Amino acid sequence: MAADVKSAGISDGFVAVVKADCPACQLVQPVLSDLATRLGLTVYTQDDPTFPEAADWVVDDRDLAVSWHLDVDAVPTLIRILDGVEVARTAGWDRERWEHLTELDGLGPDLPVFKPG
Repeated sequence: MAADVKSAGISDGFVAVVKADCPACQLVQPVLSDLATRLGLTVYTQDDPTFPEAADWVVDDRDLAVSWHLDVDAVPTLIRILDGVEVARTAGWDRERWEHLTELDGLGPDLPVFKPG
């Protein structure tokens, strides 16, 4: 199922869904911060509104409403939205897929190449 972006009230750009109680999400914290700075990423956190950090680009989704509308079944999930439509998505940490989706090179250079969500 494609994300129900309009019902979730999500703007164009990049969205990540994470939770603190997730080893892969813990691993990608520095990448999330990097993407927030470089791309304006919005992070929806499922279990801790201060994870990955207390910042204006982190949104509390403990009620899972956004996660449900976006049909997220694994975290971390990175989604690209263009013209109100989901155009790409990846779950877990896979450097090559994240770099392809974001069109950025050198993400998480100190991280393993892959970690499932």
